Amino acid sequence: MFARKQLFEDAGKESFFLWGARQTGKSTLLKRQYPGAMWFDLLLADTYERLQRNPTLIREIVLADKKIRRVVIDEIQRIPELLNEIHWLMTNQGTQFIMSGSSARKIVRSGTNLLGGRALRYELLPLTSQEIPDFNLIRAINNGLLPRHYLAENPKKMLSAYVGNYLRDEIVNEAKIRNVNVFTQFLEAAAFSNGEMVNYANIAADCGVSAPTIKEYFQILQDTLIGRFVPAYQKKPKRRVIIAPKFYFFDMGIVNHLLRRGKIDFGGEIFGHAFEHFIYLEIYAHSHYSGLDYPISYWRTASQIEIDFVLGNNEVAIEIKSGSKVNERHLKGLISFSEEYKVKHAILVCNEPLARKVGKILILPWKNFLQKLWAGELIS
Repeated sequence: MFARKQLFEDAGKESFFLWGARQTGKSTLLKRQYPGAMWFDLLLADTYERLQRNPTLIREIVLADKKIRRVVIDEIQRIPELLNEIHWLMTNQGTQFIMSGSSARKIVRSGTNLLGGRALRYELLPLTSQEIPDFNLIRAINNGLLPRHYLAENPKKMLSAYVGNYLRDEIVNEAKIRNVNVFTQFLEAAAFSNGEMVNYANIAADCGVSAPTIKEYFQILQDTLIGRFVPAYQKKPKRRVIIAPKFYFFDMGIVNHLLRRGKIDFGGEIFGHAFEHFIYLEIYAHSHYSGLDYPISYWRTASQIEIDFVLGNNEVAIEIKSGSKVNERHLKGLISFSEEYKVKHAILVCNEPLARKVGKILILPWKNFLQKLWAGELIS
């Protein structure tokens, strides 16, 4: 059992949404946190059919028993109409509703309001290194960090089912995508662009559709929590900078499957891409779970000087190198960024065995970096 970083201590008796992609562990977490709540699982056919035919049933059930003070509705996006009844019960009965789902996209598109701001919002992400006893980096990079996938000795079939049943079928249906074949091609093209600057025109040419269509597809991935953009850092630049965003999928295992990667081990270009992806996911999870919600961006100049991540308002500058030997050439981006902006911490994350400092730049093994990050030593 994993000790998840997503807690709901600040929710108190407030109603809230818990969003998260499929199989991140939402139901498991809520059952552990709220064992005494009344539970409606909308993945169960009988429960779904009853409430879809008559959403007022939920109001009638809650009103029939005054002891019901907390209700969990799993996969709330399947019946957006329930939110009107929930809104009434929250307002008039003081019932706490905890609603989980894979995405708010369907609810928003249905025209149903998300309780008029009366419910808090949380997101459950795939596992982090801090939630896993005896964390294994190579297992994480190969399997991904969805709980069932990480634990599997051979997650190949699980990943295939996830991409086929969820990404290609459920999301296609939810987003009402007409050309499934093109969207399948797009997923593979987006995986090739993972961690790179997004060029809509190039991907559109590869898929045989327009750039606006590709832009819409990326937005669907973001809306359904399958990936997110990392914008370029542009605060008063002295140098001319690139402004195109980067895009990262929410899990490494999904990218591995889409790109048909084989076994990944230390060293090589593929490991380098996966290692950077892993560090980004850890940073994003820390930003979210810590409650700091600091912005994450990247920096690249027109002359190709780059650092991988900028945290906050240029508080922390981070460069990722997957190798075990760091030289002066690898420090160029951090030095250039530090000359332009006042930086609290300039850090190169790598696979060297010991931490060291070169000028103002801290060279940290990835384990040391993550310990400092999660301990709140780098940004607050």
